[in-house]
Amino acid sequence: MEGVNIIAPQSGAAFEMDKGDTLTVIDPLGKQVSDMVLFNRADKKERISSGKTMDFEETILLTKGNFLWSNRSQKMMEIKEDSNGRNDFLLAPCSPETFKIMYNNPSYHPSCLENLYKNLMRYDIEIDEIPTAFNIFMNVQFDATGKLKVLPPTSKQGDLIRFKAEMDLIVGLTACSAEDSNGGYFKPINFIVTNHEGIIKDITKNFQ
Repeated sequence: MEGVNIIAPQSGAAFEMDKGDTLTVIDPLGKQVSDMVLFNRADKKERISSGKTMDFEETILLTKGNFLWSNRSQKMMEIKEDSNGRNDFLLAPCSPETFKIMYNNPSYHPSCLENLYKNLMRYDIEIDEIPTAFNIFMNVQFDATGKLKVLPPTSKQGDLIRFKAEMDLIVGLTACSAEDSNGGYFKPINFIVTNHEGIIKDITKNFQ
């Protein structure tokens, strides 16, 4: 499909959006998570905040009609459409340490944190500045005691989530690298950026 950008399995992308642009993230094969982080393009110290978002939206189950907020209590994106309806904002991007501590894997393993950093570094964003991501299509469940469990995504082939930018943004996006988050398989993530007139924008520069 013309204008579709493909993030290969276990990799990432970074790009700019203008206020009023629309970002559509698509799960082309089903059961694949995408980590998304946002930064104010005019001042990168302002970034997406899981705490502020859940505070102001009064829910941990963010979907159509909810906003994603910044650490400075400003709206960054509105969720305009969500065909799957299950996303997570509780867990940080998987990192090299994730696989050593939680997977008991001492060898190298691709991670969302590394993939976000590799792509965002051209915007002079350091690894320690990358916040907790909005985990698109991720299925985190919890019991009455608060015990968390990551289950395979419920997203099906072609499910999508659509966001409208509420400010000029830098966006980091991945095809998640954690086995448990994706039901044990790694697949691509597709995305499209359109302007306020619905015209597709060419925003691909440096996917890694």
